[in-house]
Amino acid sequence: MEVNEALIDRLSELSKLEFSTDDKGKMVKDLNKMLEFVDKLNEVDTEGVEPLLFMNEDVNQWRADEEKPALGQKEALKNAPLSDSDYFKVPKVIDNK
Repeated sequence: MEVNEALIDRLSELSKLEFSTDDKGKMVKDLNKMLEFVDKLNEVDTEGVEPLLFMNEDVNQWRADEEKPALGQKEALKNAPLSDSDYFKVPKVIDNK
């Protein structure tokens, strides 16, 4: 895979981020270095190496599920900076382009 400014432009469009020309050049260089490193990892002989599922043998300690009283709608809305009838009012964050 070749990383070039066209790919950076596409990624910035998808992520809704803007980069300067200098930043784009640095990103192209950095991403190409990362891909070269991954290619080197593909050259490592892993014959006979057992796949690693977890970094250590620790087991997750989960807490017991406990039923607790739910927060009522009116209680939740009274803590909201903006509300509209029965709903939280939030600023628009997605642009429909």
